[in-house]
Amino acid sequence: MLRLLTLNALFKGDVRPRMAAIGAMLQERAYDVVCLQEVMAPGSARMIARLAPAYPHRRYSGATLVKGGLMLLSRWPITAARFVRFPLTRPVRPELLMRKGAQLAVLDTPDGRLTVVNTHLSANRDDDWAPQNRYSAVARVELARLGRELSALAPDAPAVVTGDMNLPRESAVLAEFLAARGLRDAMAGDTRPTYRPIPQWPDPPAFDHVLLRGPVTAACRLTLEEDTITLGDGRRVYLSDHYGIEADLSTVAA
Repeated sequence: MLRLLTLNALFKGDVRPRMAAIGAMLQERAYDVVCLQEVMAPGSARMIARLAPAYPHRRYSGATLVKGGLMLLSRWPITAARFVRFPLTRPVRPELLMRKGAQLAVLDTPDGRLTVVNTHLSANRDDDWAPQNRYSAVARVELARLGRELSALAPDAPAVVTGDMNLPRESAVLAEFLAARGLRDAMAGDTRPTYRPIPQWPDPPAFDHVLLRGPVTAACRLTLEEDTITLGDGRRVYLSDHYGIEADLSTVAA
């Protein structure tokens, strides 16, 4: 069994102390592989790596900004890895500076090789996930790019696609993607949000997902729901505006 964590680490607001706390948390917890989103600054990625030496194998890229804001940490060797950028699409938005995409890595684990895909799709600025919405069109383009990468994998190779997909679990666009690419939602039917509720948005959807392909299963649970840190001025803040998802992954015997 392998334990995975996915977490949108939030790129703004008290970034340095929160990233330091995330690094310390990772060092304390027994994850095998960690997929982080919104680690935008290379300095933040280096700090997390320094504070979490239990994960000697890491992947992120970019000199000025971390490409896609994606960082992967692993206890097990990474035999291959690459970043795939999503196509630029309208509407024009500041988010395009993040160079969103997908990070694909093949891990050599005690249970065999596992492909892990860490991704962060564009946000829906209309908060409208109807199939005809303009941001649904953006999501389809990004998922099509991701789907082409998945199609290049061996059909019997176990794979996990995870991260902040900015699509609710029940969205038609996500359902289309799952059906087209032979993916299974490890948390299907779970109605809990993964974006932290706030007074302005008391009932947000689940944006973060663990999707499975091939002979692998996952038992998932939310985590980091109440974890906070105390800042120098005495304020207490959450580690992120998202909850994390822990997934216990097991390969299925042929």
